[in-house]
Amino acid sequence: MDPLDLTRRAFLGQTALGLGALSLNSLLDGTGAPHHAPRAKRVVYLFQSGGPAQHDLFDHKPVLNERWGEELPDSIRQGQRLTAMSGHQATLPLAGTVFKFARHGACGTEVSELLPETAKIVDKLCVVRSMHTEAINHDPAITFFQTGSQIAGRPSIGSWLSYGLGSLNRDLPDSVILVTKNKGGQPLYARLWGAGFLPSKHQGTQLRPGRDPVLYLTNPDGLARSDRRRMLDALRALHQDQETHELDPEIRSRMAQAELAYRMQVSVPEITDLSDEPDEVFALYGKDSKTPGTYAANCLLARRLLERDVRFVQLFHQGWDQHGGLPGAIRNQCRETDRASAALVRDLDRRGLLDDTLVIWGGEFGRTAYCQGKLTKGNYGRDHHPRCFTMWMAGAGVNAGTVYGSTDPFGYNIATNPVHVHDLQATILHLLGIDHERLTYKFQGRRYRLTDVHGHVVQPLLA
Repeated sequence: MDPLDLTRRAFLGQTALGLGALSLNSLLDGTGAPHHAPRAKRVVYLFQSGGPAQHDLFDHKPVLNERWGEELPDSIRQGQRLTAMSGHQATLPLAGTVFKFARHGACGTEVSELLPETAKIVDKLCVVRSMHTEAINHDPAITFFQTGSQIAGRPSIGSWLSYGLGSLNRDLPDSVILVTKNKGGQPLYARLWGAGFLPSKHQGTQLRPGRDPVLYLTNPDGLARSDRRRMLDALRALHQDQETHELDPEIRSRMAQAELAYRMQVSVPEITDLSDEPDEVFALYGKDSKTPGTYAANCLLARRLLERDVRFVQLFHQGWDQHGGLPGAIRNQCRETDRASAALVRDLDRRGLLDDTLVIWGGEFGRTAYCQGKLTKGNYGRDHHPRCFTMWMAGAGVNAGTVYGSTDPFGYNIATNPVHVHDLQATILHLLGIDHERLTYKFQGRRYRLTDVHGHVVQPLLA
C-alpha cells in the first residue's frame, strides 16, 4: 500500500489484524493443536445455579446434628465475612440435616438419601469436597465460574475452548447452552456464555424448547431455502468488499456466523427432535425427559449434542438458593435433577462416550452450616457460603471412585486440599490438552487467560 493512501481507518484496521495474528500465534504455540495429549474431547457442565447445600447432599457432618441449635463457635467462624442476609442475625444457630446419609459403591462414598441415582454411580465420580471461591453473592460468583473473573465482560469457558481448540462439528456451534424452563431463582445472563473480547464467532448459542430452538434461525414465511442461499452469497460479497476497505477481523466472524446459521437450519431441527429415541432411553432419564425444556429433557438433548461432537455443552438449572424452607425445596430440586444427571453419565458410558467426555456437576458456592432465619427441628435455611462446598466430575481422565479434600467437623472451613475456582478451570483445560497459562488472548495491551493470573492443575483429580 502506498503510504500516502494509508488512511486512519485502514491503519487501525491493519493494527487490529496484526494484534489478532499475534494473539493467534501465541495460542497453543501457533500450532492449532493441543499442548499435550488430551484425555477429553468435549465437556458437559451441569451447573446447579443458586448454590446446592453440601451438608444435605455430599458432605455429612454429624456434629451439626449433635449440636443442633447451638451457636456457631467463634473459633470456627474466625471473624469471616457474612452476607447482609444473615450477618444481622443475633445468633447463628447450627443446623444439621434432616436427611440420612449412607455409603455407596465399592469406594464407599457417603451420599444423601436425596440423591439415590447419583449414589448408584459414585464409583464413576470424583467428588471434590474442598472447593472454595472468592465471591459471596450470586452474580459475581457465577460470573467467576463461567469466565474466570467476577467482573462481567470476559470470555466464557466455552468460548475459550472454541477459540483454543476449534470445532469438531461445522454444522453446530462449539458451545451450546440449555436452561431449564420455568424455573425461578437467580437470573442468568447471555454474557455468562458470551465471547467477551474474543471474536464473536466463539460465543455460545442457547437452544430453547419450542418451535424455534434458536431465535431468528428459521426463514420467514415465503422465503425458500434457495432464496436464503442467494441472499447469503450476496451478503458475503458485500462483506468481502467491506473487509478489503476496513480491514476489520470481526467482519470475517460475521460471515462465519451467517454460514453456520444457514447450516443450523438443517442440523438444529434434527438434533432437537427426540422422536427417534427409544422408550428405554426416556425411561432411563425419567418421565420428564419427554417434556421439552425440563432438566431431564435437556440432559437427553445434551447427550445428543455430545455424540455429534459439540465441544462444550452447559446446562443451567436454577432454584438452589434456599435461604429458608430448605428441606422441602431441596427435595424438589433433587427430584428434578438426580435421575437425569446420573442417567447422562450412564448413557455416555454405555455409548463409549464417557471415555473422552468430561462431566461436571456443581454450583457457584455452597451453603452455611448455621441456619438463616428461624430454626426448627424440621425446617431451616442456609445462607451463601463461599469457603467450602462440593462438586463432582466424571468421565475422561478423572480419578473415579474417589473423594478429594475435606472440611472441618462443622463443614465451615476447608481442612485439607483446597481447590480454588481457577484450579478447577486449569484442571478442565488440562484434561482437554491445554496448558492454562498458554491459552491467552491479547486485549487492551494485556494478555488474558481463563485462569487470570493464578491457578494450578490438581493432579490427584486425574486418573
